[in-house]
Amino acid sequence: MPESAHLVGAIRDMLMDCGLFDTLLPAEAQSAAGYFSISKMTQDTVIFREGDAGTFMCILHQGRISVRKSNSSEQLVEFATLRNGRAFGEMAVLDGERRSATCVAATDCVLLILAKDSLEKMLQEAPRPAAKVIRAIAVALSKRLRMADGQLVDQ
Repeated sequence: MPESAHLVGAIRDMLMDCGLFDTLLPAEAQSAAGYFSISKMTQDTVIFREGDAGTFMCILHQGRISVRKSNSSEQLVEFATLRNGRAFGEMAVLDGERRSATCVAATDCVLLILAKDSLEKMLQEAPRPAAKVIRAIAVALSKRLRMADGQLVDQ
């Protein structure tokens, strides 16, 4: 098996394992996998900073990510720790706005990366899997917003 086919198979397996893309059929996951890449980050690596242009999104396959935001005193405050299967950075990829937070590898991490231009290419070349990927991202964002709304009401 050529290395690229092996890599696509590994990415497909990671996509199926993360839980985010449960609606993808195996063939669709195989198709979508070709648009993702794998990146390994060492602990304390800044993946992106609040205010950066959003050119890619990540799915955490292994490790933990610290999500930080600047407070009124311009200090970075951690407000979330992400674990395996969690997508992050997707808002900027979908809406084209700047990053809303800083994400740092809290441990050594393995990430699946989907670049904004790769998502656009997937929409052109594999529209059905791309639509399912975008829908899965939208559903995850919706769930997160509902949780945040509930937390705000409880405060």
